Amino acid sequence: MEILAVLKKEGRILAETMSPEETFTLGEALGREASAGQIFTLTGDLGVGKTVFTQGFAKGLGIVETVNSPTFTILQIYEEGRLPLYHFDVYRIGDVEEMDEIGYEDYFYGDGVCLIEWADLIEEILPEQLVRISVEKDPEKGFDYRRVEIDRRSLR
Repeated sequence: MEILAVLKKEGRILAETMSPEETFTLGEALGREASAGQIFTLTGDLGVGKTVFTQGFAKGLGIVETVNSPTFTILQIYEEGRLPLYHFDVYRIGDVEEMDEIGYEDYFYGDGVCLIEWADLIEEILPEQLVRISVEKDPEKGFDYRRVEIDRRSLR
């Protein structure tokens, strides 16, 4: 599968989904292939489907618990899958130092998988190796259309 190739080496793929179910399925495929220690960043405007994607990603990890955006808690931990999922939503971070207060390094360099929504707000503390995922709408292609770019690369 092309997604697996991107997760194993540097590269980029573009995917188009036409429904929330397809966005969920794409997230699920990535979750199935995720490895311990990987960090995924997820960016996109409000309402673009980041939570739907994350729910699929969690299912791919074998997590059956309800997954919601942790907007008011910054971090939600799910441990019942094949790997722990550390789901960050840093939308409300006022200063990157708030990440120190929650001990982000324990999660970034832990034995689970990190998925970070709004990661562009904490760019300066992100590790070099990560998988960037951006989700965009294009109303001209339909209400439920999403363009999803998955890019594994070094930041520096």
